[in-house]
Amino acid sequence: MVNTTTAAGLIGVVLLARHGDRTAYYQDPATYNSTQAYITPLGEQQEFELGSFLRNIYLNPDSPSFIQNISTDVADINQLAVRADAGGGNVILNSAYALLQGLYPSTQQSEITLANGTTVLSPLGGYQYIPVQSLEDWQSPSLTSWMDCEYFQSHLNRTYASSAWLNMSATAAPFLTALKPYLGGISNNFTNMWNIYDHVNVQYTYNQTYYETLPPTFLEQARYYANWAQTNVFTDSTSASIGQVAIRTLLPEIFWALGNMTKTSNKVKMNIQEVDYKPFISLFNVTNATLTDPDISGIANYASVVALELSQDSQGQYEVSMKFKNGTEDSQFRQLEMFGNTSITFDKFVQELFDTTINSTNNWCFSCNQTILRGCSVFNYSSDIFLNGVGTGY
Repeated sequence: MVNTTTAAGLIGVVLLARHGDRTAYYQDPATYNSTQAYITPLGEQQEFELGSFLRNIYLNPDSPSFIQNISTDVADINQLAVRADAGGGNVILNSAYALLQGLYPSTQQSEITLANGTTVLSPLGGYQYIPVQSLEDWQSPSLTSWMDCEYFQSHLNRTYASSAWLNMSATAAPFLTALKPYLGGISNNFTNMWNIYDHVNVQYTYNQTYYETLPPTFLEQARYYANWAQTNVFTDSTSASIGQVAIRTLLPEIFWALGNMTKTSNKVKMNIQEVDYKPFISLFNVTNATLTDPDISGIANYASVVALELSQDSQGQYEVSMKFKNGTEDSQFRQLEMFGNTSITFDKFVQELFDTTINSTNNWCFSCNQTILRGCSVFNYSSDIFLNGVGTGY
């Protein structure tokens, strides 16, 4: 059913959704390149519930955030643009499919009648097949821009050598010493804090003996230090610095999607980017959202979502508003501020963040001092004094 109400609601929305619960996942602290992981039934359920939540917010005609003219029951694939990282065991790609099952659940309305009068319903009670653009890391750095980025690795080295990092490492040392018997042999060095937390969290979730023997507060403490560490790894001193690279390559897609939604010829109402936790940290930092809501800093929970909602004010100006739901921890969206405002014009949104963007593979290669991997070998940088020479400040 296509709802034709236009008097209220949103024009469209761009969603950044984090994947659901998964198996253990190791990230090399020197590069943040990672091993494979696979979504679990718990993760699939989390994503399905997220999709159901988004359905109630954006596809419900009684919701104040209902998207104008969007198909509410039978998916119109021309109104949806969905993209997901396909690397690392497909945990993120499969999360996107689970989310879409909740967003557009099976429906009897998808049946058709054949010429001979026979009625046929899609499998699984009318399952709706919604296309997802899967993106391998070798195809584009857009969704995994920190990987194989030499300047990001330099940023890691600077971060690990900083006084703030060394002081926090000293503060965490007694806890990490006490935690060592519960780490299964993995390093308890503070630079390994992401893997420490992930090991504890996975074991606590799936290992009954571990669940019953891990001392109280140990998981909470591991999460606290991991939040602090990841915030420092995926932010930087300025919005255009390489520590923010996780969101810098996503911003052009966000600009493009929201900009298209302002055009009368546009059909896409909902743009979904299924991602890891890293872009959330960088996005909240470059928009100054953490200044007014510091609780959102750190690692977003599984099945978290950021919504960038596009609407039109009484003067006809397009406005962007940012909301956040921190996984199952939040039952509803929380309104965030960007640059001190709950909503800003689309033009202002682009203006504030335009200099932050990395808008092509060529630009990423240059920004990362990468001349070989991830498609960079097709570009000729032999005469560029900034690469492998003086440096760019990244």
